[in-house]
Amino acid sequence: MAMRDEEVESAALQLPRKVRARLAERLIASLDEEDEIEQAWNEEIERRVREVDSGEVKLIPGKQVMDRIRARLR
Repeated sequence: MAMRDEEVESAALQLPRKVRARLAERLIASLDEEDEIEQAWNEEIERRVREVDSGEVKLIPGKQVMDRIRARLR
């Protein structure tokens, strides 16, 4: 006999914290969409690192960026 969604949720919330955390991680990892998003972010990170390493883009110090933002907001 299958449990209703509410019964599953209620049972899960009664589990110890560590077990709930592990269950939550497994449920999130099981979502295809999440895997696609994670893969897309990893590809974006790798692309940006390559651009910095190759010199195609140059990093700007954080203080300089913040100074520019503050100047624009004035």
